[in-house]
Amino acid sequence: MVAVQIEYFAVLREHVGRAREDLTTAATTVGQLYAELDQRYAFPEVGRVKVAVNDEFRDWTAPLKDGDFVVFIPPVAGG
Repeated sequence: MVAVQIEYFAVLREHVGRAREDLTTAATTVGQLYAELDQRYAFPEVGRVKVAVNDEFRDWTAPLKDGDFVVFIPPVAGG
């Protein structure tokens, strides 16, 4: 189990109802963490979400470590 801090942006933040949360998880990769959160919150279909761990964009197979700061960033439309 690892303890991580998660930050959500845009539509994910609106859907979850908060910008951040602390979570203890058995997930070993950021992809597994996102799947766990999707199961919990039933994220809306938003397309290709980016992920950053400790302020660096990472691949979905990146391992999680205790104390990581994870940010999920959905695509943003604008004009």
